[in-house]
Amino acid sequence: MYFVYIIECEDGSLYTGITTDVERRFLEHRKGIGGGYTAAHKPKKIAYTEKRKTRSAALKREAEIKKLKREEKLKLIGKRSGKEYHIML
Repeated sequence: MYFVYIIECEDGSLYTGITTDVERRFLEHRKGIGGGYTAAHKPKKIAYTEKRKTRSAALKREAEIKKLKREEKLKLIGKRSGKEYHIML
C-alpha cells in the first residue's frame, strides 16, 4: 500500500510526495533526510493523505496533485472549510 501526502511547511508552502509509511516519512522530512525541498522549508504537519494500492497509482496521483495550483491544493486539503481530509482509495 502506498500513500500520497501533502505536507504543510512552516512558511505555508506545500510539499507533495509518496511513501509506504506516512509517519516515518514525515519524521524523515523533519530531520532533513531525503527531500531537498523540505530540508530548506521546515515541515509543520501532514495536511492530507490518500491511499493507493500500487506505487504506479501513487506516482500518477502525486503528479496530478503537483500540477494543481496552490488554491486547488488548499481546496483539496479542506483549508477553505477548516477541515483536513484523509482519503482512502
